Amino acid sequence: MERKTADIVIVDDNPDNLRILSSVLKKGGYQVRPVNSGERALSVIDAKIPDLVLLDVMMPGINGFEVCRRLKASMQTRSLPVVFISALDSLQDKVKGFETGGVDYIPKPFQEEEVLARVGTHVKMARLKKELVLRNDRLEEEQKRNTRLIRELEGALDNVKELNGLLPICAKCKKIRDDSGYWAEIEKYIETHTDALFSHGLCPDCLDSLYGKERWFSKGQEE
Repeated sequence: MERKTADIVIVDDNPDNLRILSSVLKKGGYQVRPVNSGERALSVIDAKIPDLVLLDVMMPGINGFEVCRRLKASMQTRSLPVVFISALDSLQDKVKGFETGGVDYIPKPFQEEEVLARVGTHVKMARLKKELVLRNDRLEEEQKRNTRLIRELEGALDNVKELNGLLPICAKCKKIRDDSGYWAEIEKYIETHTDALFSHGLCPDCLDSLYGKERWFSKGQEE
């Protein structure tokens, strides 16, 4: 699938600079939107966020540093790469440009090859960053889905364990209904479902119930 051409907003109050930069970037295969003021730039970018902003510093009204600050203060545009291009080429100006959030600083007069090389690098970096964010989002969503699935399976397993622990038993004769739906004597059921074996006998209560008097009488005679 062919990747769409990068969209670049060029901001400069000098018409000649706008024309030259637009021509250079169009030859490089980019879509360009030339803007002649900081106020207009903020409006244009807000309407449609570009892939990169090429920004002059010295402009009437809102200068380039302030435009960059406002872009970086917004959640929608804080990750937008801003490349300064200015006649202010002192170290202090460059440092200020980076401090306001710029990713690069190209001094004027500029060379066509340098502009294309720097713009191309930052467009590529921005795209790779977006792809990385999307991949991380997909991984997080997949992890959430897997976590939900595991919890659902654990819940289903708990339900199965509960069902397996419930034995349908007759309240009168105490027979148990087996897996096939037949009612079996409790001994037979336990022998079928476990390794237990039975040695039959009578508990003391049953002995008293069945042979109470005779048992105690015999016992007294033996003594």
